[in-house]
Amino acid sequence: MNFTRLKFLSTALLIFIFNSVFAAVRLPQLVSDGMVLQRDAKIRLWGWANAGEKVQVRFNGKSVSAKTGQDGKWKAELPAMRAGGPYTMQIDAGNHISLSDILIGDVWFFSGQSNMTVLMERVKELYPQDIATADYPQIRNFFVPTLADVRRVHQDLPPGKWIKADPKTIMNFGAVAFFMSRALYQKYHVPIGIINSSVGGTPIQAWISGDAISNIDEYTKRISQFRDSSFYEQFNKVNRRQAPQTTATKITDAGLKDSMNWFDPAYVPKLWHKFWLPGYWADQGVKGLNGVVWFRKEVEVPASMAGKPAKLFMGRIIDADETYVNGQKVGNITYQYPPRRYDVPSGLLKAGKNLIVVRLTNTSGKGGFVPDKRYELTDGQTTIDLRGDWQYRVGQVFDDRRNGTGGGAPGMLNAQNEPSGLFNTMIAPAVPYAIKGMVWYQGESNMGTRNYADLLKTLIGDWRQRWAQGELPFLVVQLPNFGDVQYSPSESGWAEIREAQQDALSLPRTAMAVTIDAGEWNDIHPLQKKIVGDRLALAARKLAYGDKAVVAFGPMLKSSDIHGQTVELVFDEIGSGLIAKDDSELSGFAIAGADKRFIKAEAKIVGNKVVVSSPEIQAPMYVRYAWADNPDGANLYNKEGLPAAPFRTDRPH
Repeated sequence: MNFTRLKFLSTALLIFIFNSVFAAVRLPQLVSDGMVLQRDAKIRLWGWANAGEKVQVRFNGKSVSAKTGQDGKWKAELPAMRAGGPYTMQIDAGNHISLSDILIGDVWFFSGQSNMTVLMERVKELYPQDIATADYPQIRNFFVPTLADVRRVHQDLPPGKWIKADPKTIMNFGAVAFFMSRALYQKYHVPIGIINSSVGGTPIQAWISGDAISNIDEYTKRISQFRDSSFYEQFNKVNRRQAPQTTATKITDAGLKDSMNWFDPAYVPKLWHKFWLPGYWADQGVKGLNGVVWFRKEVEVPASMAGKPAKLFMGRIIDADETYVNGQKVGNITYQYPPRRYDVPSGLLKAGKNLIVVRLTNTSGKGGFVPDKRYELTDGQTTIDLRGDWQYRVGQVFDDRRNGTGGGAPGMLNAQNEPSGLFNTMIAPAVPYAIKGMVWYQGESNMGTRNYADLLKTLIGDWRQRWAQGELPFLVVQLPNFGDVQYSPSESGWAEIREAQQDALSLPRTAMAVTIDAGEWNDIHPLQKKIVGDRLALAARKLAYGDKAVVAFGPMLKSSDIHGQTVELVFDEIGSGLIAKDDSELSGFAIAGADKRFIKAEAKIVGNKVVVSSPEIQAPMYVRYAWADNPDGANLYNKEGLPAAPFRTDRPH
């Protein structure tokens, strides 16, 4: 065979392969094995193939065909079907695709920031029985990986797959999503599909489309800038210029450059200071330090624990840690939020003295060990409390002029925090997929955003329009209690966001789960996610499933009337009656006159109303309830055990 003929055949083969690959029908990530399709709604299918190619879909006794346009896209609809399965789906074009184990049920779309991404793995110590019994093959989870882009709307989601719930896989399910879905499954016994599209630390504006958010004045210019190629390229230049360098740097931590590392059991500590754990070093004599601080403690281990595998709980640490037991590294985490739960392998613990060392790195704020967390060493039978006296020594002091305080460099672009940055990649590609409703858990990253209510309403309208399924049910998780308890009435950024979230309920077919009793003062990621999921399920039963008998919400202020020296409050959603939780004195109320100087108020339940007063306010005009970042003690509930939503009657207009 001569060279010319060989070259011709090779070229022809490459053209054939290229055309075959291009012609092959391709499906979006969501349309795959194990998917849950929405019952009682037209089943939307879509994908890509060669221009003008016919695509045929056969499913559950029905068949439909479609033809791709010049852009290579195709879409088809199957008629609405009842809950059931598992089924298979056959798709034919230039190639054949067979999808298996498909269920028809209810699909819920979950989104928001980190509290929606908190996994069951994070809460496993709180809910061990729920994890051990999580054998629900008809509850399936599709977790959308993080991807952001402010420049264009993507055609498909990042790669993912549908996963069945069982005791092993459940660890990677979002906790709120699982508990809500399990409650609905146990009530209605239909398959539940979870699409969880959430990213920690992100603001609401990143989840709204460019078209929708550009109608809000402060974002109009920003969206226009992203559509300007020359402007966007300037950001790219800054990002490239200020990207972290990968060249090796000299170790300056004294704990790693001494003749013997400070985690080595043979090291003899000198010039170490006392430290009471848990706590922050800024509160124990070390002011204004960003850097590396080492902590050590010798603990006495009984012979009964020697050689056994154990678990080391080091609470929460701000920020990053490397933790050692008897000189062996047992774990490390690079940021502050995850709980420290490290496995101590068999054979490491010995009878008598054992050394625990923590190398802690912090770049901003108060570094140290968060109080009121779990600090202990346990083998499941014997537990050693690690709170109390430790020793510390500073290993390295960061130069803030060079290292900064952990924030992004000026002028850098972080797409996942910019308007439309996450909508384009993690929302828009999913909208052809029919769903039952939406759940939103976000707000922490928008503290101080004065127009959060407008943004949330814009998001709801935007998503509903894109999904084109009418007024889809939309559930909101109101922010939980968080931060230091303030025992005197004061202003509150968290309360303002909660108020804005409640404002969204003015839109039809919306509902809210109140969680001001499910948070933790010292953790922005509280672990009591079952409370949140169960309350969302109650809201879904009422809103999406039409269960008129269920009491789904706690009391919500309906009106207030001034009667002399008292203010009378009337509530909706009182269920079978108002109560003060735990039969204690009603608390959490504040009252003010025309000067709006609030003081603690006396409050009592009179029938289905609450009467508020104070002997110090002779002419009351305004009342607030649970108006604080952490409204500890606010205890107005209905008899069904659901908390009242925070409110103020002095809201500026």
